[in-house]
Amino acid sequence: MSVSPSSPSAEADTPTRTERDWRPQGGQFRSLRAAVAGNVLEWFDWTLYAIFSTYIAAHFFDKADGSSALLSTLAVFAVGFLARPLGGLVFGRLADARGRKTVLVVTITIMSVASLMIALVPGYEQIGVWSSVLLLVARLAQGLAHGGESGVSYTYVSEIAPPRHRGLWSSSVFFAVTLGVMLATALGAVSTAAFGEDGMASYGWRAAFVLGAVLGLLVLWLRKTAEETSHFTEGEAEPDAVRLRLSKGQAFRTGLLVVLLACGHNCAYYVWATFAPSFAISSRGMDAQSAFVASLLAQAVALVMLIGWGALSDRVGRRPMIIAMGVAAIVLYYPLSLLISDAPWTLFVAQTVGMGVWAMGAAMYPAFISELFPTHTRAAGVAFATSVSVALFGGTAPYLMTWFDQSGIGWGFWIWVGVLSSLAILGGTLVRETKGIDLGAVTSPFRERGPARTEQEGATR
Repeated sequence: MSVSPSSPSAEADTPTRTERDWRPQGGQFRSLRAAVAGNVLEWFDWTLYAIFSTYIAAHFFDKADGSSALLSTLAVFAVGFLARPLGGLVFGRLADARGRKTVLVVTITIMSVASLMIALVPGYEQIGVWSSVLLLVARLAQGLAHGGESGVSYTYVSEIAPPRHRGLWSSSVFFAVTLGVMLATALGAVSTAAFGEDGMASYGWRAAFVLGAVLGLLVLWLRKTAEETSHFTEGEAEPDAVRLRLSKGQAFRTGLLVVLLACGHNCAYYVWATFAPSFAISSRGMDAQSAFVASLLAQAVALVMLIGWGALSDRVGRRPMIIAMGVAAIVLYYPLSLLISDAPWTLFVAQTVGMGVWAMGAAMYPAFISELFPTHTRAAGVAFATSVSVALFGGTAPYLMTWFDQSGIGWGFWIWVGVLSSLAILGGTLVRETKGIDLGAVTSPFRERGPARTEQEGATR
């Protein structure tokens, strides 16, 4: 007797998409490799601008006023942050319409071309103000691509990951981010030692951007050979009438929830991962070389912690991790800032612990927020909400920390960090548990009360 496809026995014999995903195939690993390589290069290129800002200021702006030139360079850096939300919205929508892989190929191409443009544009002495304008154009392009790349890569990695290990796989995103920053920092140190001050001012900084563009060709090849996610391809086959979509009100509330969950660790990243060495040098009198070595060692430890926290979130859930991160940040961050003195070991300890707390939320973050949006609006929702949070709370953190410290009220900044961390706790109490859910059946991200809540959360276990 034949069994119809819709019979219970046939359904029992046919593995579901989720069961298949528990055993990743070679194509999924190749796709993960392509995503990680792109994230490393993206943050390598993005960080080069900050590392070589002094040389960029002398090349693209009027040398007659060195302070003004540096401020103008930093202003262009800020413009890149402001462009990120727009890039997240534009490329996120494109990823929802044309596919995640397509956008990841486009964004890495834009980042690489913009890096090459920065390396090749003539200086202020050759073409005057047009040099500054072209730098602004290149940085705007990088900001747009960066906003799209970050959010869409979160979605891509989460959709190719096995559901039971989605937190672990998503830790690869910030592993790559941290590694990219470390490589850019290391390149800055090696280039300075190899070329000397005169060589760096003349051509050394250009070589770094050319290297970023050349590496982009390798990443471009890796991404073109990667696979599209099954969630997107299967979703495209669904009739439009049955596709799960969010209303404008639902999209706004979900985006606000993402900002609540993200703002604490967005701020923490720019404090502990990028600004801590500069703070130790300028405010505590630490030797510059020692500070950067201590920072690189702390970031190396953070790489290991990211993997551990990501795996743990697959066992205990996302909600306990984000709440624990918020509590730990409130308790530890201010005392850690007081620990930093002119001794390099103090920076290593403070930055290691600070980044360890940050990693509790960051490791699982790509998976967590991807689990809050339905497939057909996931990339746009993740990319735009994340970019807004980074622009508002991440990019402003170093400036606020410096302003509070120079005003003699350094503790005021840590109150601000505590407020953001408490918002993460609030978000953790509002969001439902999402670990292991089917990304193809996402509905409301908020916890429900009563019997519906019990049934909903039980389904995710």
